[in-house]
Amino acid sequence: MNSVYNVIIRPVITERAYDMMEQGKYTFEVARTAPKEEIRDAVEKLFNVHVVSVHTINVKPKNKRVRYAVGQTRRWKKAIVKLAEGEQIEIFANNSKDEDAE
Repeated sequence: MNSVYNVIIRPVITERAYDMMEQGKYTFEVARTAPKEEIRDAVEKLFNVHVVSVHTINVKPKNKRVRYAVGQTRRWKKAIVKLAEGEQIEIFANNSKDEDAE
């Protein structure tokens, strides 16, 4: 089993991800080889919460062009984690309260 820090790479911070946080769903970039069980265990250990479900998406690369060179963006895996009713991840909750106060 991998370390929890090798499974969860970073949180995904987008407008859609913030909207889903109100429903108790959090989005993370995870290791491409990580199965749902490892993602569930990593989130539970790292943030001390109870995970109800995990949905994963393999994000395909997009074609990009810089002048004459054609390439692609990187492939990555995204996980949407739903927490138990009434639970939240403190890091995200504190950021949204700070923004409201300003």
